[in-house]
Amino acid sequence: MISQSGETIDTLEAMREAKRKGAKVLGITNVVGSTIARESECGVYIHAGPEIGVASTKAFTSQVTILGLITILLGRRGHLSADRGTQMLRELEKLPALVHKVLDQSDAIKEIAEVYANHRNCLYLGRGVNFPLALEGALKLKEISYIHAEGYPAAEMKHGPIALIDPQMPVVVIATKDGSYEKIVGNVQEVRARDGKIISIVTEGDTAIAALSDHVITIPDTMNFWMPLLSVIPLQLLAYHIAVLRGEDVDQPRNLAKAVTVE
Repeated sequence: MISQSGETIDTLEAMREAKRKGAKVLGITNVVGSTIARESECGVYIHAGPEIGVASTKAFTSQVTILGLITILLGRRGHLSADRGTQMLRELEKLPALVHKVLDQSDAIKEIAEVYANHRNCLYLGRGVNFPLALEGALKLKEISYIHAEGYPAAEMKHGPIALIDPQMPVVVIATKDGSYEKIVGNVQEVRARDGKIISIVTEGDTAIAALSDHVITIPDTMNFWMPLLSVIPLQLLAYHIAVLRGEDVDQPRNLAKAVTVE
């Protein structure tokens, strides 16, 4: 069970139902002594420190990191070789320096935010592991800036969202180099053909998607397994800068609570 606060009621009820059916529950939470920490049989504290903002950012990053480590652990008990596991951990150790490189682009991301701060809608697209990042980017934008935003699998763009694309619809595309890169290039070309405004998050050195985009945010290259930890940061920064430009409270957005404790 994953919960920053360890108190969210729907997560707690799901955990309790799983336990009633005999499942062993592992809790991943940030708050020491929280209900999930007490009621789960085992687990991991993410130790992200106090999360002041309602729209969690560092907790998201820490949770994804823990899930990656658990994946490596389970992989080593199966078919993941020791050499490959060691390589993955060494790549993780390099990430703090790479994260700083992404954060150094904050001013450039703010310039993009200035262009779109007064738009009313935004579409986020991603394939594979980048689809959950599209959901996260859209969630952050709607939570703190109150702009309507939707994350969508890029493979399903033609099943609805493509009808919305016009010059007033900015489209954020997470387009890092991976096995589906050529297909995401095709999605960007389709958005371009319909005069959509494209904000692309690409791997350093990318030229194909950069040439098709109105705005480009580059992230350092790393192992695909860990790439989401870098890709998510520009999405969070974009939402942050747009919200600040609109004069909104990024830490305490309206109608939201840090932990949802009632059903």
